[in-house]
Amino acid sequence: MFTTTVCAALSAAGLAIALLTAYRRRFLRATKIAALSLLPVGLAMAGLVKLFGKVGKATGDWATDLVFKPTVWAGFGVLAIAVVLWVIARIASGRAPTRKERKAAKAAARRPAAEPGASAPAIAPAAKPAGKSSAAGSGSGEDFSDIEAILKKHGI
Repeated sequence: MFTTTVCAALSAAGLAIALLTAYRRRFLRATKIAALSLLPVGLAMAGLVKLFGKVGKATGDWATDLVFKPTVWAGFGVLAIAVVLWVIARIASGRAPTRKERKAAKAAARRPAAEPGASAPAIAPAAKPAGKSSAAGSGSGEDFSDIEAILKKHGI
């Protein structure tokens, strides 16, 4: 009951400030202030203020237990051991090959890298296009001269 009254008073004060702001012809700011001032009443009507209060009380109780109860510290120790064991297991599983990887490695070892009678590679290296090799050397100078002309034009 008291919480709802406080929320209603906060909203009323916010709406009064919004009206004063609107009186000064700052309508956009007044709209924002009105929207924010309606939040306390909306939270109280929805029951979220009580929920936040319960969450805050539960968090405070837990923090008090954390400081004064050794079983809570022991619980954190158990959690730390669990995390360390999990990390060790992940590292160990990352280094050990799986069953599928071992089968693939055995199959690759059985196959020869090249056929016994083959002397040349199966894929020939790509040939250079005839027109591109001579154009690349002479064309690049022209490109730079165009760029130099543009830079000189702008005084750079």
